Amino acid sequence: MSSPLPSFRLNTGAQMPLLGLGTYRLQGEQMHLSVDAALGEGYRAFDTAAVYGNEADLGHALLDLMPKHNLTRADIFLISKLSPADMGSKAREGCVRSLERLGLGGYIDLYLIHWPGTEGLEPEDERNAQHRAHSWTVMEELYANGMLRAIGVSNYSPRHLIELLETCRVRPAVLQVEFHPRLTQKKLRVICRDSGVCFQAYSSLGKGVLLLEPEVVAMAEGHGRTPSQVLLRWAIQQGVAVLPRSARPKRVRENGQVFDFDLDEGGMERLSDMDSGTRFCKRDPTSVV
Repeated sequence: MSSPLPSFRLNTGAQMPLLGLGTYRLQGEQMHLSVDAALGEGYRAFDTAAVYGNEADLGHALLDLMPKHNLTRADIFLISKLSPADMGSKAREGCVRSLERLGLGGYIDLYLIHWPGTEGLEPEDERNAQHRAHSWTVMEELYANGMLRAIGVSNYSPRHLIELLETCRVRPAVLQVEFHPRLTQKKLRVICRDSGVCFQAYSSLGKGVLLLEPEVVAMAEGHGRTPSQVLLRWAIQQGVAVLPRSARPKRVRENGQVFDFDLDEGGMERLSDMDSGTRFCKRDPTSVV
């Protein structure tokens, strides 16, 4: 059995791996091959969502592969997310449906509100805020009964996160947002740091665009690493958890090999200085009321 990768202690006391496998668009055999490669490389965290349509695929892959890697459900950290279509009155039903589709031990390690808005409502509709509040209350209840071991949010702007922190009974354990050298999310990171919320990144590679950035390529060549390893290391070295996705087992393994080298201070600064506020995931949550 491979050794698990380093982890971060959440405000619930649970340990969440700093690196996990993102599974967006992975299904069937692709999911199986990627999960197999990930487990072999020491990954223990796996990220899915109701809107990905692959919760069942991930659950089946893990159930099939855990024995091969001498692992049990307790070794796995599973992340999923509430669909924007289920925000508000359908939140409980959405959470339970995720749990059933995953089929792994009757609980989810971390469950997130996927988007601050509700499907079918315009961004400026004030009901978005009401649905967020109701959904969080439902998740707090499911956290209390153990179905959700930790709860958090994804794609929240600073305003959304502050709103939640001022009204919640259970503080969010994690904020998951787009984060890379072109979008360093400084204000959100400060709020998370000061509030004890783990900051977790998705789209660390900028949907592949950043792999071609001259600064990233040059740094990778200087370290004898791949551009993706440099981008992931830049985040991890700042204490940011990451969720790289790949349908290629070789890339999955490479992305796990980011804990045996460091970027120097100058290199870290050069990457951070690339910040331009660019979102590669085109939806902008700041417009949601």
